[in-house]
Amino acid sequence: MAHIKPFKALRPHNEYAYQVASRPYDVLNSEEARKEAAGNMLSFLHVTKSEIDLPEGTDIHTQQVYDKAAENLQRLIDKKILFQDEKPCYYIYQLSWKGRTQTGLVCVSSVDDYNNDIIKKHEFTRPEKEQDRISHMATIKAQTGNVFLACKDLKELDDVFEHWKSQHNADYSFVADDTVVHTIWVVDTLSTIDVITNLFAEKIPFTYIADGHHRAASAAKVNQQLPESEDAKFFLTTIFPANQLAILDYNRIANDLNGLTPEALLQNMEEGFTVEKANAAVSPAALHQFGMYLDGSWYGLKAKEGTFREDPIGVLDVTILQENILQKYLAIGDPRTDNRIDFVGGIRGLKELEERVNSGAAAVAFSLYPVSIQQLFDIADSGVVMPPKSTWFEPKLRDGLLTHLL
Repeated sequence: MAHIKPFKALRPHNEYAYQVASRPYDVLNSEEARKEAAGNMLSFLHVTKSEIDLPEGTDIHTQQVYDKAAENLQRLIDKKILFQDEKPCYYIYQLSWKGRTQTGLVCVSSVDDYNNDIIKKHEFTRPEKEQDRISHMATIKAQTGNVFLACKDLKELDDVFEHWKSQHNADYSFVADDTVVHTIWVVDTLSTIDVITNLFAEKIPFTYIADGHHRAASAAKVNQQLPESEDAKFFLTTIFPANQLAILDYNRIANDLNGLTPEALLQNMEEGFTVEKANAAVSPAALHQFGMYLDGSWYGLKAKEGTFREDPIGVLDVTILQENILQKYLAIGDPRTDNRIDFVGGIRGLKELEERVNSGAAAVAFSLYPVSIQQLFDIADSGVVMPPKSTWFEPKLRDGLLTHLL
């Protein structure tokens, strides 16, 4: 069963929450982070993307960057922008965006659960990305990146959330620049804390990493480096019941055509797909359908029956694309390590795919139909691993609102 517990969050005073809250470190590059934090010294990007306070071109993986992050975090504490709760609490985090609302629980989850597959994974991780977060956590002695977990639906948990929200004023509520409304309630009553803890201990056998595999893996390794730290035995998570979640598409671009002409690639693909030229950008409407932007034109693709595997991984559209196009014709082998492929979250829209190709930064782009939350659960339960960058969850939690100190 899932082992979670409350914690003493480091968090902003209410009047600073909007300025502190920042998008996750891994959805922005250094240039984007520098622009987003410009003129706002309270932005948590000064902690999570601290290279923005160093000369442009600084290697983001040097110790200098992590030391700057520690300095910036301490500055926010010293200036009384951030404070730590006096007793362990749970935190109910609600996100509202584009007409839908999702509510989850911010807590700390057990590293032992991660190691013992009580917390289930569906992706491999990249060693260099793990090391970056290990160095960041170990230097600043804090977990700033929230690991986004899902669990199967439990009505009692939904009822606890709704009852608390109806009986208490929110501690934070603001509209971020991307129009997402972030609302947080601090759950500080021992009786409710015990109810939540026991629900997980008795009725939720597993949780599933939806987003944050690298943060979770890094937290487990930091625990090995700090065996005497009780705090390091747990890591920062927000857990959403499945009924609260929506998954967006996670699209692909390839840097070159492996020596093929556009005409040759189109001809080759007719072996495994029906290919039709489209008059507008193609957003797939069902499984096994794809959009492709190539040489200034959009095409609709549909995988032919019998051309893909029917096992839990083989039936995924990301697998069909990888095996039947990217690997077969473009010689892109392991998408975890091949630098000829890149991934574009669906939140950026199909226009982003067009711009990458039109600018010459990519040769071809593919749009995909989103993976379902049930597919994610089935794959994690079967013990196999999805191809990298298969799921994109939106809206994103904001960094800086709730930090777990080590």
